[in-house]
Amino acid sequence: MKFVAFERAKQGTGASRRLRNAGKVPGIVYGGEGQPQLIELDHNALWQAIKKEAFHSSVLDMELAGQVSKVLLRDLQIHPYKQLVLHVDFQRVSAKQKIHMKVPLHYRGEEESNAVKFDKCLVNHILNELEVSCLPADLPEAIEVDLSKLEKGATVTLKDIALPKGVEPVLRGHTAEDTVLVSVVNPAAEESDAATPAAEGDKK
Repeated sequence: MKFVAFERAKQGTGASRRLRNAGKVPGIVYGGEGQPQLIELDHNALWQAIKKEAFHSSVLDMELAGQVSKVLLRDLQIHPYKQLVLHVDFQRVSAKQKIHMKVPLHYRGEEESNAVKFDKCLVNHILNELEVSCLPADLPEAIEVDLSKLEKGATVTLKDIALPKGVEPVLRGHTAEDTVLVSVVNPAAEESDAATPAAEGDKK
C-alpha cells in the first residue's frame, strides 16, 4: 500500500495547528539509518487510508521527495470526538531486519462446522490479532484461521494453526499451547438446563 508524504520544515504547537487548519496532518518518520524526519500528509487521503486494515498491519511504501521507502505505521493520534487525525508516526524498516507487528486474525468457516451447524454452539473469538516477528517481506496482511472443523466444546490454540512461512509468534510469558484463539460455548438452553437440577437441589 502506497501513500505520499511531504517534507515539513516547522514544528511546534502553532505550526501543527496551522497545518491542521490547512487540511494537513503533521507526522514524523524515525528509525533505520536516517535521522528522524518531519513530514506532513493530506488529511483526507490519510483518513481514507486508516479505514483500511492493511494500512495498520502491513509494510507501506512512503513516497517522499520523489523517493520511496518502506515504513510501518507506529502511532496514530485521533481527536477524541472529531473525525480528525492530530499526528502520525512511521518507522522505517530494513529488508534485512526482523520487525514486530500485530497482524489481524481472519476467522472463516465456523458456520459450516458441526459445532455451529448442528449443535448450535456459540463461537467466541478470544484473539482478533496476533503479534508476530518476521522480515518485512514475509509480513502477511492477515492470518487465515479455518474453523470449519470445530466441534462442540472445542478450543483452538495457537499450536493448532499453521503460520505463514518465515512468521513467528511473539509470546510474552505464554506458550503456543496456552494461547487460546477461539473457544466454543454450548447453547444457552443447554447451560440453563444443566443449572436447573442444582438449583432445585439447593431448595430441598
